[in-house]
Amino acid sequence: MSDSTKVATDNYKITVRLDNRRKKDSGKYPVKLRVYDKNIQKEKWYSLDIDLTEADFSNIWINSANKSLRGANKELRLKLQSIETRANEEAKQITFFDFESFENRLFRKATDKNSVKYYFDSIIDSKIKDNKIGTAESYRYTLGSLGEFSQQKKGYSIDKLTFSLINVKWLKDYENYMLEKGKSYTTIAIYTRTLRVVFNNAIQNNDISDDIYPFGKNRYKIPRTKKVKKALNSEQLKVLFNAKTLNDNEEVAKDFWFFSFACSGMNIKDIALLKYSDLEEDKFTYYRAKTFDKSAEKTAIINYLTDFTKGVIDKYSNDDHSGYVFKIVDNSDDILTQHKKIKNFTRYINDHIKRVAKANNLPNDISTYWARHSFATNSLRKGASMEFISEALNHSDLSVTKNYFAGFEDEAKKVFANSIMDF
Repeated sequence: MSDSTKVATDNYKITVRLDNRRKKDSGKYPVKLRVYDKNIQKEKWYSLDIDLTEADFSNIWINSANKSLRGANKELRLKLQSIETRANEEAKQITFFDFESFENRLFRKATDKNSVKYYFDSIIDSKIKDNKIGTAESYRYTLGSLGEFSQQKKGYSIDKLTFSLINVKWLKDYENYMLEKGKSYTTIAIYTRTLRVVFNNAIQNNDISDDIYPFGKNRYKIPRTKKVKKALNSEQLKVLFNAKTLNDNEEVAKDFWFFSFACSGMNIKDIALLKYSDLEEDKFTYYRAKTFDKSAEKTAIINYLTDFTKGVIDKYSNDDHSGYVFKIVDNSDDILTQHKKIKNFTRYINDHIKRVAKANNLPNDISTYWARHSFATNSLRKGASMEFISEALNHSDLSVTKNYFAGFEDEAKKVFANSIMDF
């Protein structure tokens, strides 16, 4: 293989080479970009869709002293120089060189570095590869909302939306647009925080300057909202637990809602993914899916089984004990199918538990989230320590639990206030 001008750095080397391992029928060899990662001692060759004879390659590229190139040969040399220069420029922007990052940068269009859609699509693809389907959907919803606003209010499609177009005024206009559509400040906060993450990624990748960053002090302030944590008190829980169901659907919804409540507010996804291998005689152990990848230290959650939770398992369990406990997902499901099934099952529970609640004069907006919040508030009312609740909820530290309780509804605050003098 012929040599070329060599550009080396601490951990990679990029060169234009003639791949003379196999001659084509035309008598020529393909010209390629050879990239060598010194850290892992691995090389990759990237096709440039250019074929040359050994003599022509030597004349056009190797012989740097040749000053007499003209016409097509001169244009080809300039093209190869441009390719090699751009490859090195893209590689220099990567803090720790790796082939995947390099390829993502090299094979994109020149305009992609300033493209909001390109960055959203990249993050969505990455989340899907990491099995973070819910997070990918959140980014997709945000992108769709930004696209609608861009098209309807700014007159350009999402494909034309660049980071440089998004300034404080743009974001305020977007906020007002969302309010006009009847969207809440909570939704606006979620979408603008997602956009902020995308901005930070582009800055971290050295694709845009932090000078155009529109968030923060003296810039756009993302709305801060305090989400009220909804919970049933002990009397309401008793009414719901003893409520008669009108059909099997309502019975299933009530059983799984209370299974979540009884298992320290266990998320429906975690219930769906519970395996027989997690069960022991009087308890089961699992890792919370939502927070599993957010810290290096993995904390196992232990829930002790009661007569009620054992009964739910016996009632709805799989006959095949080699996989999942419940018949919500199958062993053969891929991650996308699994996500869809869990989402549909959660919607199913929410739909039918609302019907039970409505028939018994309970809050009509009850959902699976209420099971978790109800567990927390009722544990506190029964005298459980904040530390115990924090561990049961699998919060990263006590401050998260304190913030969690800070958003509880006024009714709960009144109960706490009235009971404080009950010595």
